[in-house]
Amino acid sequence: MGMAELQSIHVHPVKSLRGFSPREAVVEPWGLAGDRRWVLIDDGGKVVTQRVQPRLALTAAEPLPGGVRLSAPGRSPLTVPVPEPGVTVPVDIFGTKVEAVLATDAAHAWCGAYLEADVRLAHMDAPATRRPIDPDHALPGETVSFADGFPLLVTTQGSLDALNALVAQGEDAGEGPLPMNRFRPNVVVRGTRAWAEDSWRRIAIGEVEFRVAKMCGRCVVTTTDQLTAERGREPLRTLARHRRFGNQLVFGQNLVPRSTGTIRVGDPVRVLA
Repeated sequence: MGMAELQSIHVHPVKSLRGFSPREAVVEPWGLAGDRRWVLIDDGGKVVTQRVQPRLALTAAEPLPGGVRLSAPGRSPLTVPVPEPGVTVPVDIFGTKVEAVLATDAAHAWCGAYLEADVRLAHMDAPATRRPIDPDHALPGETVSFADGFPLLVTTQGSLDALNALVAQGEDAGEGPLPMNRFRPNVVVRGTRAWAEDSWRRIAIGEVEFRVAKMCGRCVVTTTDQLTAERGREPLRTLARHRRFGNQLVFGQNLVPRSTGTIRVGDPVRVLA
């Protein structure tokens, strides 16, 4: 096995929407710059994700200076400016309340028309203070954007190859091989053996160090084809047989930055502990 390196970077400006894959990204204490700073909420303030709206996979969010550009099948693209700091509304993200600023009425209408649902688009204006990480897995002062629970998610190509080999042996072999976008990672590493990340505690990507907080438990979103929004049974069926840790089906590791800086595709990835 050769030297491990950063294979790709993925930023999702709006939670659960399609993102983009830059060649480099700035690492902030709460995640990659621009990653999951926006979120859709329902009329009760709860986050709306692909868990209940798989069609979000077909909606793209492209960052622009001072805003984000939304596009979706059958809809004219819409540019949404970052809202001015002001009155916030509570957002319920998996039972945790965090304050956010609402986007424009036009953004709410655009998203609602596409989903045929009453939704609003909100922006986290101050991630440094808004949402602490789960205290069971955090150090004092660590925060996160609208990501599921941690600033970054790392996956490895070696583990995906191993998982696809297991899928090919199962009852739903026709669903494979699965692409990495099913797992919606921020950073993908190549050049490691399968499941090497299970033992990582601290890594460096280029000059930026990260703490490995916990394994990533997977949900129904991984069964959603990110190009068609159709759902199957994989990879959860195979993960349940081969990658069950406690009550979680695991693929990937959650990261918390220990330093800041810029990471670039091709950067060496070193295991520090």
